[in-house]
Amino acid sequence: MEKIREFLKRKNIVFSAKRYFIDALGAMAQGLFCTLLVGTILNTIGQQFHIGFLNAVIVTLGTGEGAVAYTIGGLCSAMVGPGMAVAIGRALEAPPLVLFSLIPVGFATNAMGGAGGPLAVFFVALLASEVGKAISKETKIDLLVTPIVTVLIGIGFAALVAAPIGTAATAVGKFIMWATELQPFWMGILVSVLVGIALTLPISSAAICAAFGLTGLAGGAAVAGCCAQMVGFAVMSFRENRWGGLVAQGIGTSMLQMGNIVRNVRIWIPPTLAAAVTGPIATCLFHLEMNGAAVSSGMGTCGLVGQIGVYTGWVADVASGAKAAITGMDWLGLILISFVLPAVLTWLFAIPLRKCGWIKEGDLKLDL
Repeated sequence: MEKIREFLKRKNIVFSAKRYFIDALGAMAQGLFCTLLVGTILNTIGQQFHIGFLNAVIVTLGTGEGAVAYTIGGLCSAMVGPGMAVAIGRALEAPPLVLFSLIPVGFATNAMGGAGGPLAVFFVALLASEVGKAISKETKIDLLVTPIVTVLIGIGFAALVAAPIGTAATAVGKFIMWATELQPFWMGILVSVLVGIALTLPISSAAICAAFGLTGLAGGAAVAGCCAQMVGFAVMSFRENRWGGLVAQGIGTSMLQMGNIVRNVRIWIPPTLAAAVTGPIATCLFHLEMNGAAVSSGMGTCGLVGQIGVYTGWVADVASGAKAAITGMDWLGLILISFVLPAVLTWLFAIPLRKCGWIKEGDLKLDL
């Protein structure tokens, strides 16, 4: 047993919830962002502003009826599997040969997983990375052995589990979306609060939304919850952190407050209550839907990705005929849910907590 411990330590293989479900999951969201999300944004910009080089087909794969044409954005989106897998491998500190071998593993796994591909990539990339790390530099022909073992283990494991994991993830996502359509008020509260909490915790709400494919009304509620946390904390802590804190949290991440939350969990109450209010307003009053990339549902106001995702969905719906036009009510709902209501509600909910001493001066101070 001692030899096994020494081997794992030497190979930097650490079995921990932090490394797998915080570091790796957070990295997976970055991989999603740099491929699928960037690709979606580039396509939307190209279509809306009629930018020739963004709309131009630069690669065509296949021939005849099966040929697939790709724009720059389309190619970015097609690389989502490799992007996630490499990001996860980097978070696990995989050596170069393992890291590069995760490119075909991620591509194959995402394809095999179908709509639930991101969750399948997460689990397969974890295993392939750790096995690759274990075999790395253990032979004199490492240049051949490490990539071959990593690819075979990764794609072999994917062949066994990717489809079932993808199916399960899709089923869970569809259930959440179905339940939100059926009970928009209560599910609006539940989804908004839980996804918003996930965004502030040191885990990835974006990766979670992508894994379960949360779009539609459920995606809209998720956007509301994320915005409530980010904008809420930014406004509530303005007296301590001023403009730097407003920007860092409002279009960065509310995760910056995690240290303060550990010291005084009560500071989490106002933005969470705001999420519980804006969630059902989004689903019941404005019927706010995220019909863009599912990963955008868990981004909130981070780089305005959540809002860009909603707009992208509007554009797609208009193009398909599912939506007649983008209306003033659509814009009003998006602005209120994303910015105005989170700011006002969180500030109001914080007033009695400050008066009774649950939130004290300096409790929200960040080291910026």
